[in-house]
Amino acid sequence: MHEVLAAQRAAFMAELPVGMDVRRDRLKRAAAMIRDHADRFCDALSEDFGHRSREQSMLTDIAASIAPISHALKSLDRWARPEKRAVQFPLGLLGARAGVEYQPKGVVGVIAPWNFPVQLVMAPLAGIFAAGNRAMVKTSEFTPLTAALFEEVCPRYFAVEELAFFSGGPEVGKAFAGLAFDHLIFTGATGVGKHILHAAADNLTPVTLELGGKSPVILGKSADIAQATARVATGKMLNAGQICLAPDYMIVPEAAEAQVVAGLKSATSAMYPSLLANPDYTAIVNDRHFERLSGWLEDARAKGATVETVNPANEDFAAANSRKMPLHIVTDVTDDMTIMQEEIFGPILPIRRYSGDIDSAIAEVNRRDRPLGLYYFGQDAAEQRRVLDRTISGGVTVNDVIFHVSMENLPFGGIGPSGMGAYHGHDGFKTFSHAKAIYRQPKLDVAKLAGLKPPYGKATMASVKRQMK
Repeated sequence: MHEVLAAQRAAFMAELPVGMDVRRDRLKRAAAMIRDHADRFCDALSEDFGHRSREQSMLTDIAASIAPISHALKSLDRWARPEKRAVQFPLGLLGARAGVEYQPKGVVGVIAPWNFPVQLVMAPLAGIFAAGNRAMVKTSEFTPLTAALFEEVCPRYFAVEELAFFSGGPEVGKAFAGLAFDHLIFTGATGVGKHILHAAADNLTPVTLELGGKSPVILGKSADIAQATARVATGKMLNAGQICLAPDYMIVPEAAEAQVVAGLKSATSAMYPSLLANPDYTAIVNDRHFERLSGWLEDARAKGATVETVNPANEDFAAANSRKMPLHIVTDVTDDMTIMQEEIFGPILPIRRYSGDIDSAIAEVNRRDRPLGLYYFGQDAAEQRRVLDRTISGGVTVNDVIFHVSMENLPFGGIGPSGMGAYHGHDGFKTFSHAKAIYRQPKLDVAKLAGLKPPYGKATMASVKRQMK
């Protein structure tokens, strides 16, 4: 890895400045790498998960990888355009000029997760290549076939000095995070993110952390419950809930809880009338995560929760040689249950009740760590505004879940324990670029005019007075 980093950095420095045609070419090759091997990536994803819908993989990993690249190709010239900036009076009148030029940083490290192991490699690469950088990628050991496929096909499209993939377990990940990158982006769990930040600190490597957390759904009293529960169920069941932005728990009006549970059951049953043999439903990625989720359900039951399993075909999951897990709706939840302490990352949906006005729901959110996403359902404009103003989260979708991440013109990122920094679209281009300030001094002796040169006198005090107004 050290050798590849050295080779990439040497090639980068030799290439400067990185032209727009070079950047476009890399973006096109990145899209071709995924497009040309879409079927093989879908096969690998399904093998890695134990089962994953080909159509879902085409939507969430293949098309969703190419879309940000296409967006970057269309927008690159506009993003890279130097910006003029105003200079303080009277320097502009004297001929001074100021601006910002966006330069590539160099070599960017990408540590990708297992839940969308193609898209969460390629979406960062869209911004990385658009900004003119080179990249090294560490893939997840939980999706080894997908990782191996990247290592196989990448050399057909990129020289190792442009893009390289590495796989392996935690020790490889630790060594990768400790490399002296010019920028590092990590997508994964909050706990691991802390270790990544420590590893990067020794090199003062700037880091973008895309973490997770407990993304809440707040149901206002004016919400259309049928619509809201259908949309929450869709978001929760996609990839079997193995999404950093999946609705993690719901906060609903006390009087509406029974109706919410019924709506979730109805919507889920309509999408998935059966699960075990249903090609549309994804399995839990491995035994460890399946056992984790099962243990958390037992913990909730033992501490007094009511757990309702949405199993419309009455299938025998215990006897099945499968890691498919139905939706479990959990009510009467308390803070001492693990499902209310940790990000769930699976098909378990706790429901909390609130009484009174929306402020009690807001307080429920605010006493926890700031989440990656927040979802509000309701038609009351004042209530919606209060939720937006009184909560802090990475992003928000109103009257649906997850959708804000798919908007290429919106920054995607967390805050506090749910992450730092953002990417996607223009914001990704800026994340992976260095905004270089450039000031051009006129021929006049500005320092003397501004009173900067001794002996100090009237000009100096005039400058002080002007700046203190």
